[in-house]
Amino acid sequence: MGSDVRDASPPGGGIEAPPRDCSLCPRLVEYRAANRAANPGWFNAPVPSFGPTGAPMLVVGMAPGVKGANRTGRPFTGDHAGILLYQTLLRFDLASGEYRAEPDDGVALRDVRIVNAVRCVPPANLPEPAEVTACNRFLRSELQGMPNLRLVLALGVLAHAAVLKACGIPPARVRFSHGAVHTLPDGLLLADSYHVSRYNTNTRRLTEPMFEAVVQDAIHRLGWPA
Repeated sequence: MGSDVRDASPPGGGIEAPPRDCSLCPRLVEYRAANRAANPGWFNAPVPSFGPTGAPMLVVGMAPGVKGANRTGRPFTGDHAGILLYQTLLRFDLASGEYRAEPDDGVALRDVRIVNAVRCVPPANLPEPAEVTACNRFLRSELQGMPNLRLVLALGVLAHAAVLKACGIPPARVRFSHGAVHTLPDGLLLADSYHVSRYNTNTRRLTEPMFEAVVQDAIHRLGWPA
């Protein structure tokens, strides 16, 4: 990247987040309205980040699941994908508490923050390229607003490409590869893992030991005991 994106801050300081009724993506706005009508007790809004802004590690997912984070309002909470993610963070002492798939379960993150590349739930759990681009300003702000950030763990190809875009790097220059760790021009580390989705774990594309190995390697690169 041409300059360290973490050196800048949004106007007024802090991290920029989309408003509850963000209108940037018409398709997602329509889907959000339909979900609000069908399930008025759900969160049904852009899902905020979770974890301390002072963390040196950021986990980036793809987008909220309709019955997961879109329902609960916390990333990776309420659907299958969160089980492996939070259990692994708990195992390696990056989180405390007991994950029970609800935002009030008392889980707290330490030294790690979680965010999605796209904040609103997309139909069929798949954002379109224009939606990733529209939401990228908020991911960029996450990188800018974390002063101690040293490593980003991207869950899947889409998250990997979104991080590069937020850093001003064409995704074609840094190819996704499970288990790879890329050093970006400003020294930020970008670690890749297959997404912790039900499909990937059911098909054994991603196993628990495989994901734990990625997280353990990230911890090692940050100089922490694992």
